[in-house]
Order: sequence, then C-alpha cells, then structure tokens
Amino acid sequence: MKSWTKGDRVAQATYGNGTLVEVNEHHTVIEFDEHGRKVFSSKLVSLQPTNEPAPKKTPRKRAVKKKTADKDEAKKA
Repeated sequence: MKSWTKGDRVAQATYGNGTLVEVNEHHTVIEFDEHGRKVFSSKLVSLQPTNEPAPKKTPRKRAVKKKTADKDEAKKA
C-alpha cells in the first residue's frame, strides 16, 4: 500500500480526480475536482496516482452589506 500525503493528486474510480486534504490511519479526505469533499475509510479506499493538475478555482467574493437610509434615520431619532 502506498503511503499518501496531504496535497497528493489522486484518482478514485467513482469520483475521478482530486487532491488529498487529510490522511490518517482511519480516514482519507479528498477534495474532488467535480464532486466536492468526500471522506473515505483509509483501509477501504482504492486510489491511483495522477499527474493531472488541479483546476484553478476562482475565489468567492464576499457579499457587500447594504445600508438602508431607513435604518440610519431610525438610529438618529
């Protein structure tokens, strides 16, 4: 059995390619390119190494709080 480390790129039969997020003797957590984060039993999961790079993820933009004139007026009164 190969010793996997955090950050390794792997392929799994059901979910495809992903990046290892956490690996220990009990659980293996993988962030898949198209299916999100999944947790597997380390003893049961079957992984293959892959050289395919991770896709670029665009950073999420935070929502901007809207200030309303009504709330500002109520605070002044």
